[in-house]
Amino acid sequence: MQQKGIIPDTFTFVPVLNACASLQALEEGRWAHEQIIQSGYEADVFVGCSLIDMYAKCGSMNDAQRVFSKMPSHDVVTWNAMILGHGKSAQGHKALELFRQMQQEGVQPDSVTFVGVLNACASLVALEEGRCAHKQIIQNGSDSDVFVGNSLVDMYAKCGSMEDAWRVFNKMPSHDVVSWNAILGGCAMHGHGKEALKHFEQMCEEGVHPDDITFVCLLSACSHAGLVDEGMCCYASMIEVYMISATLEHYTCMVDLLSHAGHLQEAENIIKVMPCRPHVTVWMALLSACRIHGSVEMGEHIAKVVLELEPENAAVHVLLSNIYAAAGSRHLCKNVQRQRKQQGLKEQPGRTWIEVNNEVHTFLVDDQDHPMQN
Repeated sequence: MQQKGIIPDTFTFVPVLNACASLQALEEGRWAHEQIIQSGYEADVFVGCSLIDMYAKCGSMNDAQRVFSKMPSHDVVTWNAMILGHGKSAQGHKALELFRQMQQEGVQPDSVTFVGVLNACASLVALEEGRCAHKQIIQNGSDSDVFVGNSLVDMYAKCGSMEDAWRVFNKMPSHDVVSWNAILGGCAMHGHGKEALKHFEQMCEEGVHPDDITFVCLLSACSHAGLVDEGMCCYASMIEVYMISATLEHYTCMVDLLSHAGHLQEAENIIKVMPCRPHVTVWMALLSACRIHGSVEMGEHIAKVVLELEPENAAVHVLLSNIYAAAGSRHLCKNVQRQRKQQGLKEQPGRTWIEVNNEVHTFLVDDQDHPMQN
């Protein structure tokens, strides 16, 4: 178009930015942004929203914030783009902060806003914040929206309140596959394996066709509950009955299911027949099981494989030293610990959350930086 000498306008830039967003093509998006500035369209509300959405989906929230700050006014679509963007970038605190700021400026939230807010609450495990949002959803009349309902079920499940998740699920006028996946994922998360299988049957009876995420939830539920035979049946059904190809997540669940039940060789065989190159996540699931079941020889082999893929993976050294310690090989355990220190590898510290007075506080192991630390 440009080679033919046709000058782009706002109706050109919006789909171009949408294309960059869908492809996560950040550099092309920045190039389009430069042309937008040169053309004088940066202040256009539709172009501005598309720029924010593009930067957010490309993971560059600093650029999104810059565009947002320059806009002369903000409507609900603009706020939604920012809230959803921060949520997808694992910045839930910022998403909730923007939600409060949006309301202070008198902009009324819609169903898309609430989906973003609920996703942020779920990622932060901020149950009380989620309940406050739920009250606003009811007042707003958005509780009948299936997308909002699905997000509510997911939020309550991830925040540990399956009772609330079921209450919302049962009140929903209809359920799609996302609704069922949310409730099955909650069952998996809380170790309710048999309950997940029962509700999967109910889902099929209602005529809802499962997708790949459904089987990730089911296999995870079976793994957490130690239901090996049931998990194997689900896996076979996924491929043979529902014609769904296994993904990395499915293979990881199967390796986790078999290895934690002590079937270490069967778990490794699954990794060997994977059509794609095994990811570190799969090997780490097996290595973790080697620690549980005290398999030194396989643990050494798996550790070597992982370190070839990720030489700076500190967790491998920790698991391997634990395997040696459990087997009584103190000298080997010390050797691994010494190697880790020599390489300057540090394990990612444990992290936990606690919600006090509607505010979520995050702590690391041996954290001394919190303002309320005594």
